[in-house]
Amino acid sequence: MGTSKLYTLVLVLQPQRVLLGMKKRGFGAGRWNGFGGKVQDGETIEDGAKRELQEESGLTVDTLHKVGQIMFELVGEPELMDVHVFCADSVQGTPMESDEMRPQWFQLDQIPFGDMWPDDSYWFPLLLQGKKFHGYFKFRAPDTILDYTLHEVDKV
Repeated sequence: MGTSKLYTLVLVLQPQRVLLGMKKRGFGAGRWNGFGGKVQDGETIEDGAKRELQEESGLTVDTLHKVGQIMFELVGEPELMDVHVFCADSVQGTPMESDEMRPQWFQLDQIPFGDMWPDDSYWFPLLLQGKKFHGYFKFRAPDTILDYTLHEVDKV
């Protein structure tokens, strides 16, 4: 395993529903996902998460709750993806489509796991239960999980 690059992922979670975005271009296009991306130089991880949420959905948030950290290894890629997962329950604004994402609310019993990254079905239930987690997933692109570990933790 080599070096890693910092990424963020924000899930807007409200009673009985979650906001996901259909990725329209780039890495992960055609999948429902949370909002996030690369952390820029000079930016804190949380500031990067807030910026990505605003850029991709038009929403702003005062408070993010860190709920998880997942390392992704993609076979053939030299860098690991170090993804910091956040939840937001209170946001300002109305979700708006961006060049990159088309936001849509889903009832918690209708989350479209079949059109999401395969790892989501492993850790998303922990998130919905209000639990914190650390994970590692090794992928062979685009859909095959070769290995994984997932642990509930007290603090991320």
